[in-house]
Amino acid sequence: MPATRSPRFPLNAIAAAILAMAPACSPAADAGGQADAATLSPVTVTANKIEQDVQSVPQSITVIDGATLEERGINKVADLLGEIPNMYSNAAGGHGMGISFRGLNASMFTNNNPIVVYIDGVAYSSRYGFDPSLANVERIEVLRGPQGSLYGKDAIGAVINIVTKKPENDWHGTAGVEIAEDDGRLGTFNASGALVKDALYAGINGQYGSSDGWIENTWPGMKKDASAHDNDKLSAYLLWTPNTALSAKLALSQERYTARWYEGTQAGPGGSPLGFFKRDAAEKASYDVAPKEKGDTDAQSLLLTYRMGAVTLDSVTTHKTFTLDGIYDADFGVNPLYAGLTQFNHSETETWSQEIRLSSSATTGLRWVAGVYFEKESHDQGPYGMQMPVPPLGNFEMNADSTTDTQTHALFGQIIYPFGKAELTLGGRYQSIEKEFQVDTYYLPVGMAGPAMYGMEDTKRWNQFLPRAALSYAIDPRWTAYVSYSKGYMPGGYNYFSSSGAVADNRFKPQISDNYEIGIRGRGEHLTVAANLFHMDIEDVHIYKAVGALYTTSNARKAHSTGAEVELTWHPVRNWELGGALGVIDAKYKSYDAGTHDFDGKKIENTPSHTLRLSAAWLSPGGAYARVDVRNVGRVMFYDDAVKGFAREDGYTTVDLKAGYRFADWDLYAYVHNATDEEYTSGFMSNYAITMASFGAPRKIGVGARYSF
Repeated sequence: MPATRSPRFPLNAIAAAILAMAPACSPAADAGGQADAATLSPVTVTANKIEQDVQSVPQSITVIDGATLEERGINKVADLLGEIPNMYSNAAGGHGMGISFRGLNASMFTNNNPIVVYIDGVAYSSRYGFDPSLANVERIEVLRGPQGSLYGKDAIGAVINIVTKKPENDWHGTAGVEIAEDDGRLGTFNASGALVKDALYAGINGQYGSSDGWIENTWPGMKKDASAHDNDKLSAYLLWTPNTALSAKLALSQERYTARWYEGTQAGPGGSPLGFFKRDAAEKASYDVAPKEKGDTDAQSLLLTYRMGAVTLDSVTTHKTFTLDGIYDADFGVNPLYAGLTQFNHSETETWSQEIRLSSSATTGLRWVAGVYFEKESHDQGPYGMQMPVPPLGNFEMNADSTTDTQTHALFGQIIYPFGKAELTLGGRYQSIEKEFQVDTYYLPVGMAGPAMYGMEDTKRWNQFLPRAALSYAIDPRWTAYVSYSKGYMPGGYNYFSSSGAVADNRFKPQISDNYEIGIRGRGEHLTVAANLFHMDIEDVHIYKAVGALYTTSNARKAHSTGAEVELTWHPVRNWELGGALGVIDAKYKSYDAGTHDFDGKKIENTPSHTLRLSAAWLSPGGAYARVDVRNVGRVMFYDDAVKGFAREDGYTTVDLKAGYRFADWDLYAYVHNATDEEYTSGFMSNYAITMASFGAPRKIGVGARYSF
């Protein structure tokens, strides 16, 4: 497999470079020779749930506006991850999106990613349904580091805060279509405007995508397009503004997806090494049961804002349901012993939440926010399990039916106190999370009813205070340095498929982290730079491991990660933009006794040693434009339970190209993803029974058109 060996990036060298940037990139230094370059404007964000200049936010943050999303062809969260340093998606082991960030991985049996997406007040944290529509985006704020003090219990790694466009009295919108190889199709639309001038506005947007995929099933009688998939997303809202003090926004969204075979995944015998798998072989699957997975999400939110002079009152009410229904080939192959046998997964989740907060209306000086948060969630899992041959007794089925009822109560607050050229930020969240869990596990011949093999019930409450402190200092009007501390939190929970009837064997602890960061952010007339160093101490890391052929979640006692991140945007001359983002990390287990094996000092799986993005974009006054984006991912370790060790992917580089022409209200373009057709492994899972490896997509060519009105 072609691979680029990961270079080493000494952290002390990066720190020296960060300290050297401020004088080199000051307004005086970059003024010469830039008369024809574009001028960069200040950016306002709502990272701390109050409006402020991004320059004064004392944490690492990436802001991407809606126009940039369109230019770069970003229409889903998976595309966004490649823009952010130290973010990585692990595709092995099924549909859904498992995210890794700064050494933090998805928690498999809370189903939560370490990154939470917020849109219209609705949180998306589950690795399933982790892809809301990006068809109506004003900007995206990616807040790196723990955000639990303001954003809640799951935001241990980062928050992707999606801010939607504000409507105007006149109706405006866009409509677009793309076609690509493998019968890929994508349609988007967005429209908004006033129903009653200055008082009542409406908006609607949607997205539909489908593809035959690039995997062929060669087994006779089965559908040839093995990894065909489609999704549709529809959102609408009403915004009422009867006066300057009051606004009310009701938002509704619906998302549906259907997927077949795991895109790019090749299955092999248990214990197969990583080198056994090749992308060419993955393009040809062979299985005798047609897999199918469907996910349905419906969400509603009501945002009320009342401005009372110096104080603003906000109320955010959300309701969301998610249903997953999947059936899969039991052995991911054609072993005659498994003929007709399946794996199956059905779940239903319903979540209600209510947040009420008071905040200062000021944009400078002393600012504060305080509030309360309530959440109630019910998760029903089951039937959940698989069928298997047990010679000479016949075929048996293992199934687990479980219910998890969760209630969350929280108080939170934050204050920003300026003094001189500095600002002190102090905040915290006290939360109480209670889970009631019940599971019945069955082991019976296929088609036969009977009593549970064992059952388990338990109730557990976790109380936690999540503090945050930060100090920023304005070196000059365009350069700010900061230091910060924050505590991160991922709730504990229970294995849906219990390994016994004992609570101790099935409950896992919350994952907690202490995070330290130092950074600098600067903005010249034609250049923006942001850089930081971070260190994180992690306790009770959520580990997804195999016990025989059964996967469970447990805890590794301690781990740590240390790294650096740099982002740069530069307009050297008119019509040109150069950019880049570099993240490097050293993430290791400090204390991880797996019972039969000790993994102290081992690299944390699914965590690239570095991520690098370099981009160049050109826009002519006549409307033609072109861009190139190069991404390099460093060494990644995957856990291999068959050998109780780690498999290594040395790294890879991909190149994306896009060119187009804008005229009047039209944008016509063509693109190439993975132009060099690089082969690379994006995920790997192995136990004694089966091994699965996932590959990134091969080269794909497409064309598109967008109309704006």
